[in-house]
Amino acid sequence: MLCRNESEGTKMARETWRSPVGFMLAAAGSAVGLANIWRFPYIVGNNGGGVFVVLYLFCLLIIGVPVFIAEILIGRETQKSPSGAFKMLGKGAVWPFLGKVTIFTGFVVSSFYSAVAGWILGYLVEAIKGNITIFTSGEQAATHYQHLVSQPLWTLGYHLVFAGACTAILVYGVKNGIERCSKVMMPMLFVLLIILVIRGITLPNAGQGLQFLLTPDWSKATPTVILTALGQAFFTLSLGQGTMVTYGCYLRRDDNIIANCAPVVLMDTLVSLFAAIAVMTIVFSAGLAPTSGPSLLFQTLPLIFSKMIGGFVFAGIFFLLVTLAAITSEISAMEPVIAYLVVEKKWSRRAATLLCGSGVFIVGIPSALSFGVMQDWTLGGATFFDWVSSFCTNLMIPLGGFFAVVLVGWVWGTSNAIKGLRKGAAQLFARGPWLDKYFSFCFKYAAPILIIFVFLHKIGIL
Repeated sequence: MLCRNESEGTKMARETWRSPVGFMLAAAGSAVGLANIWRFPYIVGNNGGGVFVVLYLFCLLIIGVPVFIAEILIGRETQKSPSGAFKMLGKGAVWPFLGKVTIFTGFVVSSFYSAVAGWILGYLVEAIKGNITIFTSGEQAATHYQHLVSQPLWTLGYHLVFAGACTAILVYGVKNGIERCSKVMMPMLFVLLIILVIRGITLPNAGQGLQFLLTPDWSKATPTVILTALGQAFFTLSLGQGTMVTYGCYLRRDDNIIANCAPVVLMDTLVSLFAAIAVMTIVFSAGLAPTSGPSLLFQTLPLIFSKMIGGFVFAGIFFLLVTLAAITSEISAMEPVIAYLVVEKKWSRRAATLLCGSGVFIVGIPSALSFGVMQDWTLGGATFFDWVSSFCTNLMIPLGGFFAVVLVGWVWGTSNAIKGLRKGAAQLFARGPWLDKYFSFCFKYAAPILIIFVFLHKIGIL
């Protein structure tokens, strides 16, 4: 596909997805990450189980899906990175700046995400060595975790390996890098997850875990639980950080956005639900409370695997699963920076990728050291890792999603947006005339208003 460089009046070759399946798997790989396999199970546990699942699915329809579609639409219509896309559709000088802000957000996210993913990669190696299936108490699992993350060589080493692996994938581009990687890793991820689900539901007392997840207790549907469900529906699809705008710009102008995006949302949702089933059945079978929180990944599950028959094998499968999810999400978070340098600044793909990968590692160093030599370097009582992750998840990502949907619903206009969605999807809209009203309402009112609530909840006002 060719696109015109407006400033120079010349044409430049640009990358596209090899096939719709390639886009679906790559976008699903971006969406499926730690938010699904780590965060979703523990927030389900902390927020009432089944009632949270129902609320989450409802919120996904009114905020997650519309913002996801809006960001893909922005990219496909403009064929540009977020900076150029926001400039083309927006009115006024502020929109190109806001596009660059989303790119910056994705870069910062990828830096501290790489540090956490480095720990997960390290735990995969520990699982293979048999070092995390020897615990007899929660204190032993916690001590082992603290010992590892406090060692600079361990944290920085795995951070470097993880960032380097993602950079190596991205050097090969959209078709031969991102798409090829996703076509291999996403099926592997589903197979591994299904193995864990089957193992979980065959354990003693697994029925209690399933009942906890599938039986809503509406007395637990507090305002905090509802707002948390809204937040998870927003964050689970990699929104607000330029990723989906960038992935959308690699689509062809006549590609059916809804047909391409619906399987992505379905895959992302299934991974979240399967992960919750796998984790909660395992947790309940061990007689532990489902409210262990963020320590679930590195402390609670290793203790359970230590007591489980075949725990060595299933610990390896689990941490391989999470590592694959982390890789597919990380490469998507890095891609907006690379696309900006290639499309807007005319850098070579190799140079842009090496600069981005090096920057991710360097900027991520303080995050990797925040639980060791830099744990006393605090700002307002928060470590560097806590501060930067809170800054991105509580402020920058909600704002990025908010500006994208406002750009579509209010600046570019819902009529233009619906016209864009109809490209390649005329028969779909003919069979479902309600789609016009659904997307118009969500783009203009539901999604922006609900994102404001998410934002206010994240910063502690609600």
